[in-house]
Amino acid sequence: MARPTHDILRHWREAVPNDRMAHLVRDTERAFRRALQIRLAPYGVPFGHWSFLRILWENDGLTQKELSARAGVMEPTTFAAMKAMEALGYIHRQQLPTNRKNVYVYLTPEGRALKDVLVPLAEETNRISSIGIAQADMALARRVLLAMIGNLAQDEAGQASEPEPRRKARRC
Repeated sequence: MARPTHDILRHWREAVPNDRMAHLVRDTERAFRRALQIRLAPYGVPFGHWSFLRILWENDGLTQKELSARAGVMEPTTFAAMKAMEALGYIHRQQLPTNRKNVYVYLTPEGRALKDVLVPLAEETNRISSIGIAQADMALARRVLLAMIGNLAQDEAGQASEPEPRRKARRC
């Protein structure tokens, strides 16, 4: 039986216990994603739809372009997901008569009802991930990760204002 998350853990404990923070964060995200995918599967909801549903539960009626930006994915990815979600009956798309360029995405009653079913699955995933971790340690981890995001956002803003130098790509 495949145990991808167990393999990630073994990799970190045995092979590269002091590898880069970016890799640890990425592997943690992969473990979270897999845990949630397993929980979503019985409901027939692909993980790729999860992000869009979460966004729409909070802000229904966004354009596909806005959804792409908020989900951090390319517009063709959003288009494909919206097409599939519409076929499943979770959303409907609409163009306004005054603006045929933008396509707005709205949850159907079925898509809205998924919130009551799926959010507890995500909460369960978070609860399981923090078993045996003190509340103070969880608060510290949250502060550290938010500080890292802040540092990287500040760096991104500085990089965006400077001309891009040509350099060889380096591995993160």
